[in-house]
Amino acid sequence: MSSRETFHIEILGPEADEVQARVSVRTSDLEGARERALRLFARARVPQRTGNPAEAVRVIDGAGREVFHWSRFDERG
Repeated sequence: MSSRETFHIEILGPEADEVQARVSVRTSDLEGARERALRLFARARVPQRTGNPAEAVRVIDGAGREVFHWSRFDERG
């Protein structure tokens, strides 16, 4: 039986440390949290969304360490 870990996903806005949304997910590995983070980031970047578009997304593990970060500059066109 694999253990599940809690990861915290934060969608970041254009201002320094502006957290637009925060989601906690329980998954068996970082890859699952990373995939979820990228899906949430893509949704936060759609043009129809109100407010400032998301600039980045990060994943924080249960110990409070940032274990993944992706910004709009990392996107491949």
